[in-house]
Amino acid sequence: MIRPGGSLKLVPEGLARFWCEVLDFTELDREAEGCVEIGPREGSDGSQPTIFLIRDDLPKTGPARLHIDVNPTDRDQDAELERLLAAGARLVDIGQPAGASWHVLADPEGNEFCLLKHRLDPL
Repeated sequence: MIRPGGSLKLVPEGLARFWCEVLDFTELDREAEGCVEIGPREGSDGSQPTIFLIRDDLPKTGPARLHIDVNPTDRDQDAELERLLAAGARLVDIGQPAGASWHVLADPEGNEFCLLKHRLDPL
């Protein structure tokens, strides 16, 4: 179960839409008020991870307890960066080195994640 690192201002559905677009996931379940599970479009048989987005009204007091790295599979890093920014991500500076091969971004709720340079082959 993954709790976003910051205080959710939107209901988890907003983050679910963002991460479904980023990861090509779909909503799998709504277990309770303020809890949305997302995962692979073909559903979850336990062999691939799913993500639970849970409303958490506590303020962020330190680094996120979970960090997601995104690797493009069907485009280069520049095209993937454009896609992520159009989906609602924003570039952030957390002290990464100048000229780093990765980009640090934040989702619409401010949870940081990285876009890596190396393209991976699809599974």
